[in-house]
Amino acid sequence: MNHVKDIMTPDPVTVSVDTYATKVRSILRDESFRCVPVVSGNHLEGIITRGNIIKISATKSNIEARGIMETPKVIARPDMEVSEISRKLLEADIVQAPVVRSEDSMDLVGIISVADILENILERKLKPLKQNIGEITVKNVVTCNYDAPLSKVWEKMDDTGFSGLPVIKKNKIIGMITRKDIINSGHLKISKDGGNKKPPLVESIMKTPPIVITPEKGINGAAELMIKFNIGRLPVVDNPVYIKKEPQRVREADIIGIVSREDVLGSYIN
Repeated sequence: MNHVKDIMTPDPVTVSVDTYATKVRSILRDESFRCVPVVSGNHLEGIITRGNIIKISATKSNIEARGIMETPKVIARPDMEVSEISRKLLEADIVQAPVVRSEDSMDLVGIISVADILENILERKLKPLKQNIGEITVKNVVTCNYDAPLSKVWEKMDDTGFSGLPVIKKNKIIGMITRKDIINSGHLKISKDGGNKKPPLVESIMKTPPIVITPEKGINGAAELMIKFNIGRLPVVDNPVYIKKEPQRVREADIIGIVSREDVLGSYIN
């Protein structure tokens, strides 16, 4: 039986409560982390996510971690079964949780993510309860246009809570844009009272050609793509025009839905 301690990332990168938000932003920009735990000594105080950072304008450099951190929705323990933490993550609709030695001490010992769990599922060759991607596809897809300003895309991400959006041109998907792309670009929330008055457009920082999947493909295949390319949301498409040298990527396609890591994980959970 697998436990959190068997698959978690031990001794994760952390920041102290008085670390400047700009430093946290640099960590999230330079690494593949989706959140950073905030600690006093080794005591867990909170977490900072990409969503928290994206709300900070570049001019507010004196804000400290304590000012933007949030209380974790889920906290794991090393002895917790993987099936239990999987359900807790899905119920809370989050992708990562800090791991503490005990809820009495709150000493941070690791972090566990949906990606860690999916990788473990693939290693154990577990079979999903659903057969193909079409069975778990979310049909109502929130998208953005290739020529939309980043400020509008930030607002859409903030309103919906989605970390990545398919990019559309002439009713076809041509790319993906994520919170990490926006953080990496250096253009975060555009302040209402100044700052960058002409933010770049989506097409200047989106990832293209996008990685996609078709509805008849198996769920294991989606999990493998998500782990291999470290992506959280996978567009589901019809009529793909594939890139010859990269058959998992398309020049364009008709988007019919999307699946997230959480959707894929949920297909393995009874």
